[in-house]
Amino acid sequence: MDSDSDETLSDENESTINSDELESTGSEDNDSLIEELNQTNARWARNGVTVAGGHGYGNATNQLWGPHGLFVDDDQTIVIADTYNHRIVQWRAGDTNGQVVAGGHGKGSRLDQLNEPTDVLIDKETDSLIICDRENRRVVRWSRRSGTAHGEVLIHNTKCWGLAMDDQKYLYVSDYEKDEVRRYEKGDWNGIVVAGGNGIGSGLNQFNGPTYLFVDRQQTIYVSDRSNDRVMKWDKGATEGIVVAGDQGQGNGFAQLSYPNGVFVNTLGTLCIADSWNNRVIGWPQGATQGTVIVGGSGPGTKANQFNGPMALSFDCHGNLYVVDRGNYRVQQFSI
Repeated sequence: MDSDSDETLSDENESTINSDELESTGSEDNDSLIEELNQTNARWARNGVTVAGGHGYGNATNQLWGPHGLFVDDDQTIVIADTYNHRIVQWRAGDTNGQVVAGGHGKGSRLDQLNEPTDVLIDKETDSLIICDRENRRVVRWSRRSGTAHGEVLIHNTKCWGLAMDDQKYLYVSDYEKDEVRRYEKGDWNGIVVAGGNGIGSGLNQFNGPTYLFVDRQQTIYVSDRSNDRVMKWDKGATEGIVVAGDQGQGNGFAQLSYPNGVFVNTLGTLCIADSWNNRVIGWPQGATQGTVIVGGSGPGTKANQFNGPMALSFDCHGNLYVVDRGNYRVQQFSI
């Protein structure tokens, strides 16, 4: 499957989702977020504010080109996989220009280069970036210290798409080509298959193009099974997954998804899903048979309440929602 061939680009209300507690992104605990979201129903403005990019596609420092994954740090710094610029860029809160923090030396396989990176996270323990360097079929680590000129390869031979790290510092990587998720311990970069790995398909033990993932404190893995138009939940040690959203055929009904990508789960089991081809972010309570639109859902477009292929999403420590709006070359923030 071509990695991007199926990514067609295509007034002040608020949306509600049950959010007593949001967990971390699977990378770091974020207890302050719980304090900010102590109300039963968190609400996000329907109109987003552009906090990165938004100046058309290009390689200037105020531009993005086909951005995919992102990570939001505790101080609201955003780190973005700027895919077709073959770089990772950092935008601090209020910045009008980003800073290249990895890659940016053209497309290539040297250690100072990237080739269509699709996800990134910050490893606080080592103060480094972990990057899914998709078309180089590797995962690399890149120090955040000033003057770092190149990265180091952690994992070889993986058509990686998404990354997550649990609070035990296990690294999880989705492989879009092998239709599996592997878990890696520090120092052991062979990893073990913890979801999928049974070939391409629609069975409960299979994926068809897994992209982004989320890991909770119980090491339960949630995976956007993109070409099956569903999100799967794999409990720790499970040999097959459970469908927790979608799997009703591709479509725009509230029980359907259309090429889901980014996924985030709160402690109540409610999912937030970047429903890419439907140009919306949808909330899906645990056990529900359908979801509710949180933001977007107004058709493809460039307005503040529209998306053009939303890819990844995350939250900051205040509960504000960030969405990578791939086809509009921007990141949108939706205030709580």
